[in-house]
Amino acid sequence: MNKESEQHKKAWEYDAYNFWVRHNGKPEERAKEDAENPRKMLRRYADYFDHFQGVKVANICGSCGKKAIPLALLGAEVTVFDISEDNKRYAVETARAANVRIGFEVCDILDIDLEKYGEHFDVVFMEGGILHYFHDIDAFMRMMYSLLKPGGRMICSDFHPFTKILDALKLEQPAMSYFSTEVFEGEMAHARFYPEEIRRQIPKCRYRKYTVSEIINAIIGNGFTLMRFDEHPAWENEKLPGEFTAIAVRN
Repeated sequence: MNKESEQHKKAWEYDAYNFWVRHNGKPEERAKEDAENPRKMLRRYADYFDHFQGVKVANICGSCGKKAIPLALLGAEVTVFDISEDNKRYAVETARAANVRIGFEVCDILDIDLEKYGEHFDVVFMEGGILHYFHDIDAFMRMMYSLLKPGGRMICSDFHPFTKILDALKLEQPAMSYFSTEVFEGEMAHARFYPEEIRRQIPKCRYRKYTVSEIINAIIGNGFTLMRFDEHPAWENEKLPGEFTAIAVRN
C-alpha cells in the first residue's frame, strides 16, 4: 500500500463505524430497511443489471455495504473491496442482520489478489464518487478489466466531471480548471457533517479529478467496449449534471 493509500485508509477509518450508525442507523435497523425493498435501495443502478440471481459482483470501494447488501438480498454473490476496516465492520454486521452473506476484502484496490480474483466476476460495480482517489486511471481500469470474466460488464457510476468547475453536488470541494491534472489535498467525504473542531482533526485525502474524455479514453484504451454513457442531474438542481454512469464490456 502506497503512502497515499495509507492516508486514505486513515481518513476512512476515522470514526467511520460510528458515522454509519448515526447516518444509516444501527446495522439491524439498516438491514430491515434494505430487506423491505432492496431494489429501491439500489436506486437507478438496479436498471443496469440484466438480472441478479447468482451474478458474481465485485463492489469496488463498496464502503459500508449500502449497495452490496441490497444486491445480495436480490440473489447476487457480492464481494466488497474497500480500504476501511470500519466500513467492513458495519457492512458485515448489517449483512448478518439481513440474513445474507457478502465477501469483504480490506485492501488497496490496485493491490487486489488477481491469483484469487482474476477473471472471477460477472460484474464490477462502483458508485458514489471513487475515481478521484486513483491518480492513475489507466491502472484502475486495467484492474477492473482483470477482475472480469470475458464478456463481463463494468458498471462505473461516479461524480460528473462538471463538478470540477462547480460544486453542483454541494460536497464543499474546491472548484478548479476543468482541464486541471492537479493532485490536491482535500477533506474526506464525511468531514462536512462534523462540528468544526472535529472536522479539522479528520485526516485529509488526496484527489485527482478527471475530464469526461479522460474517463472514456481510459475505458476504451484498456480493452473495454463502451456500451453507453449516461449523465444524471445533480441531487438538488436538475439543470446541472451531477453524476454519470458508464457501461462497458470486457472483450
